[in-house]
Amino acid sequence: MTPELSLDSGRLEAALTHWLSHESQRGVFVTDPQFRLVVWNQWMEIHSGRSSNEVIGCTLFDLYPEAATRGIREYYESALDGSVTVLSHAFHRFLLALPPTNTELGATEMPQSAHIGPLSLDGSIIGTITVIDDVSDRLATEHALRKQIESQRRARATAEQALHAKDEFLSTLSHEMRTPLNAVLGWARILLDRETLDHALVQRALQVIERNASAQAKMIDDMLDMARIVSGKLRLEMKTVDVVSIVLAAVDVIMPSADARKIAVRTYLDPKSPLIVGDPDRLQQVIVNLLSNAVKFTDVGGAIDVRLDMSDTEACLVVKDTGRGIEPAFLPHVFERFRQGDASSTRRHGGLGLGLALVRDLVELHGGAVSAHSHGEGKGATFTVRLPTMAVTSVSANGVRASGPGPRALTGIRVLLIEDEPDSRDLARAALTRFGALVSAVSSSAEGRLGCLDREQCHSPSS
Repeated sequence: MTPELSLDSGRLEAALTHWLSHESQRGVFVTDPQFRLVVWNQWMEIHSGRSSNEVIGCTLFDLYPEAATRGIREYYESALDGSVTVLSHAFHRFLLALPPTNTELGATEMPQSAHIGPLSLDGSIIGTITVIDDVSDRLATEHALRKQIESQRRARATAEQALHAKDEFLSTLSHEMRTPLNAVLGWARILLDRETLDHALVQRALQVIERNASAQAKMIDDMLDMARIVSGKLRLEMKTVDVVSIVLAAVDVIMPSADARKIAVRTYLDPKSPLIVGDPDRLQQVIVNLLSNAVKFTDVGGAIDVRLDMSDTEACLVVKDTGRGIEPAFLPHVFERFRQGDASSTRRHGGLGLGLALVRDLVELHGGAVSAHSHGEGKGATFTVRLPTMAVTSVSANGVRASGPGPRALTGIRVLLIEDEPDSRDLARAALTRFGALVSAVSSSAEGRLGCLDREQCHSPSS
């Protein structure tokens, strides 16, 4: 025996109709066989901006003609034949052109998925029923997830690139440090093993040792400078400086290397150029690095042009060479730390890849900017440094500049040198003595203090 339903069928039908009309999570509408709307629920009213009283009795494709042109009508005709169609956002984007609910997605219509099916009664089809879902939130979540995945991918690629750059740098560093060290050790052993030494051999050995030790010292200085810049501990001794004299001093530094390779260095400098404020040693380091780079990558018999142009607001230094040039793919990375156009162990030119990075950092610390330009490999390169100038100049009417103070003489000056490392202490004492200083070298401050007390007692007047 079938139990009787506790709910009246009429009340159940009324409740279902009320639920259908007031459903707020998705859109539901019903049409008759002529596609005239007979149900238009609350969700459709909210998102279409049209009340049910306005649309009931109207044909769906009169209200939304673009649906017919997009082939949607065919799905409704199929529904009258008993077919069910599911429209996904990926293929159809939307069913009806409703206003978007999430403007961040950049869509002009609400992204939708839809279900179109027949409405049947007693085995016969009496219309169609459509259910629409707003997929904006899902798409926003997917978009945010894709952004996170892409961000993580970029971070991983950056980390891998940094790790690769570190490995390359360590490999390059070990090679660049070992090469001059081998020369130093080799010639030192030759001198130690020889019982008799002729003057020419000693001179040659000392020149090789000095040159390679200087190369090692330069690499160490570059690494220390870079560490100071990265940690924010690099100090600039800012003063009024003469750019022309700094450029000429830098040219003098690289001329021996240029002459050895028969490279012509041509300067175009205005002797009446205004002064700038900067650290003269660091500015010279910038120019020497640029010129050394030009000499290194310019073939024998080439040329380097150094031009200094001035305006009321900036000094513009241009270093142009006829060397091997810079490949377009590498040009954006030319000022990056530890980056080299050819980082292989068989490359023609040595170096750690720090010189141009130091140029950029030092120029920016002076409030300037540096740029590089090249038409490609084999077509030379041009580096341009721009530095702000002072408002006034110190050039006299006859164009003669006042010379700066020279180095202070050390003759007669007493120096207390405290250094715990014996070799460094002997070297510093020899250098100071060479300039005429009277040096007292000790290994600690306590030893220095005792020495000072002893001298005071020796020079104190007798009672």
